[in-house]
Amino acid sequence: MTELGPDAWPPAPIRTERLVLREPEARDRAAFIELLGSPEVHTYLGGPRPRDELEREMPGSPERWPGNFVVDLDGAMIGQILLRRATEHRHPVAAGKVDLGYLFLPRAWGYGYAAEACAAALDWFDGVLPGESVVLTTQTANVRSMRLAAKLGFTEVERFRAWDAEQWLGLRPPVTPTD
Repeated sequence: MTELGPDAWPPAPIRTERLVLREPEARDRAAFIELLGSPEVHTYLGGPRPRDELEREMPGSPERWPGNFVVDLDGAMIGQILLRRATEHRHPVAAGKVDLGYLFLPRAWGYGYAAEACAAALDWFDGVLPGESVVLTTQTANVRSMRLAAKLGFTEVERFRAWDAEQWLGLRPPVTPTD
């Protein structure tokens, strides 16, 4: 997100009741490899990357860029939140809007961490870039992701076919600043 200047990124760690959202650090490398190499995590994302390839290609310190948050529970990475501008998105409705993505390690599933972390990231985003819509795309087969999208305030724009599966595109309307 090029709109985030030095005053907005990196933010101070964002704390929720149970989690901390922060920039990636060198200590997160192993968790990133586990996350990107997990067959469970990538069931609806085209499959995992080979672990040996990840080991070779991942830098010693994971890449830092605006909108890339590590989700930390008790000092350990359990997931990642991504807020990134969709430039050449797979769907015209999403082009130019900010896209919310998230990945969590399977051991962190079922505890509400994704909802808590995504809500915190969206609240931060609304404070930094008020008036911006956010989109989210997921496979319709990913029932958990569809439930989370609804809980976060995304409403269906449409369904379309891509990557040999039906996709769901949701939009979260912009939050307008209150006086």
